[in-house]
Order: sequence, then structure tokens, then C-alpha cells
Amino acid sequence: MVHDPAAALLAWFAERGRHELPWRATRDPWAVLVSELMLQQTQVARVLPRYEAFLARFETPAACAAAPVGAVVAAWAGLGYNRRAVQLHRCAATLVDRHGGTLPDDLVALAALPGVGPYTARAVLAFAFERDVGVLDVNARRVLSRVHGRPVIQADADHAVPAGRGWSWNQAVLDLGASVCGRSPACAACPLGRADACGWQRAGRPEPDPWRPTRPQSAFAGSDRQGRGRLVAALRAGPVTADDLAATMGWPEDPTRAERVASTLEADGLAMVSPSRVWTLPS
Repeated sequence: MVHDPAAALLAWFAERGRHELPWRATRDPWAVLVSELMLQQTQVARVLPRYEAFLARFETPAACAAAPVGAVVAAWAGLGYNRRAVQLHRCAATLVDRHGGTLPDDLVALAALPGVGPYTARAVLAFAFERDVGVLDVNARRVLSRVHGRPVIQADADHAVPAGRGWSWNQAVLDLGASVCGRSPACAACPLGRADACGWQRAGRPEPDPWRPTRPQSAFAGSDRQGRGRLVAALRAGPVTADDLAATMGWPEDPTRAERVASTLEADGLAMVSPSRVWTLPS
């Protein structure tokens, strides 16, 4: 017999959840959005020392929009994927121009904001506005796919949310996926397994696992991504001349590659170059 899995998971979260995370102490939509963009493909440990400092400087969308985009990129140091900083600045400007400087509480309007999209829009609805929508990141997808015994879709995640518990349910699912239901699951510690609610476990954990990990990312060392990151890091300290560009990006013997990759930063709004070929953060 399946016992009440929602009650079991929520009780587990009340006792074992990561309640100390600062973004869980707020329902401010802007603060929630900042945390979600910072956490994309970035470990919690790297976000923690930067989240509150960033919000202290850019407390509102209006404060972010009023700052030069280069200042936002500079404040993003250490978080990686610097394009997110540019997207956040564009999002803030859109909020000021079209939404009175506040985040809308509508899925379609949220998803249309620069850098937001369907997942982040649902996260803002659940964690800022406490709506009963499913937040389906890789951790939640892994948990729910194993519970269902098949790969899940967004509708499954939405249907699983207990009425009126959108905030706590989604946080619980995310924490369970991060700490218990990982690539090598600790089923004996899982409240859903103990509640006999995991279809994959009931079936004896057959292969293939209902959850499939995403395709491994290509190697970072020596990649264009590494060169982009090196240049942005250098620009946070000051301008980079054309003569220093290749060495700064880690390819002193390949200035052609350095120019090509640097031009992608310019196209993404992460850097600008003067007529004399001096590279800086955007103004």
C-alpha cells in the first residue's frame, strides 16, 4: 500500500532541508530571480558568497537597469557563464520599461523576459509567488522520473504539487534530488521509498534508469569557453590591448583564434572594443 508520499516528503524536508540557504528566506521576486539565474549550472557553494553582495548593490530591477552592464558583469565574478549577467541586466531594463520595475506574476509574461524562459519562470512563480506549479530542474526530473517509473514531463511535475504547498514541495523535491536521489541513489534514506511511492524502487530498480543524465559537456580546458572566461576575468581588472589579447586568453601562439572568440563576447554584449582595438567591459 502506498502511504501519503507528499506528507512523507514534506516531513523529511522540514527536518532535513537546506533551510539555511538565504534565497529561501525571501519571497521577493527580484531576489528569487537573481538566485535562480546564479544557480543555473553553478554549484550552491559558489553562489552563497556572492548572492547577498550582489543584491546589496543591485537591490531592485531599477538599480540593476540603471547601472552599466559592465558593472553587472564585474559583480558576477566567480559565477561563470557570464552571459547570464548580461541577460539579467537586459531583464532588469525590460522590467523597468514594460512592467513598472516589478516582476509579473504570470507564467507567459515571466517566460518572455530576457534570460528567463519556462524553467526560471516557474521557479519564480513557485518560490516568490508560492504558486502550485512544478519546478523541473535536473534534480527534480531525476526524482519524479524514478517515482513514476518513466521519464516525466512538465505536466507530471505540475500534477504532483500538493494544493497550497508549491513553495515547500518544490524545495523538498530539489533537496531530495540533490542529497538522496542522486546518480547513485541512497534509497534507504529516501522518504518516498519508505512510503512505497517510488515506482522504480518497487520494480527492483531495473535498467535502464527512468532518468537519463544530460549529455556530458565538452571539455572545458583549452576550449573557447575557457578563453572567453579568461578574457572577461581580465577585463574586470582593466582594459586589454590587441597585443595582449591572445596571451590573456591563453593562446599566445594563435591570435586569430583569440580575435574570433573575443568577437563572440562582443556579440553577446559581454565586451566592447574601441577603434584602436582596446578591449573593455561594456559601458
